[in-house]
Amino acid sequence: MEKEYVMQIAQTIREQLLSLNPAPVIMSWGIEEFAATTYRGLPALRIKVNGRLHTGYIIVALNGSDYYEVYLQKGMKVECINGEVCFDELGDVIDRAIEKGTDQAEYDRFCDRQRALLLSGQYA
Repeated sequence: MEKEYVMQIAQTIREQLLSLNPAPVIMSWGIEEFAATTYRGLPALRIKVNGRLHTGYIIVALNGSDYYEVYLQKGMKVECINGEVCFDELGDVIDRAIEKGTDQAEYDRFCDRQRALLLSGQYA
């Protein structure tokens, strides 16, 4: 696979994530790096994250059906969390997997506790 093609796909994925999702959501993922790569023979973007539910890598690969496949990687363990994601669903799929989870009420309580800690000055 041509390096330039992989770079172009990775850049497109990155731009879609950053432009279609609110900045606070993206910031909550604790992104440390973006890297163009191939995964399972597909052009992909690998993102190093430090989220509440997942710390490690997210791999977003473009498959032959023009959908994204999303993988969580921690060490040598790789798990496909969704094999058919449209570009406009990508942020929600990733956010549920690494930060928010599936229980909205639990996540709201977590955010409220974090906000209270920040406002109290106890975080240094």
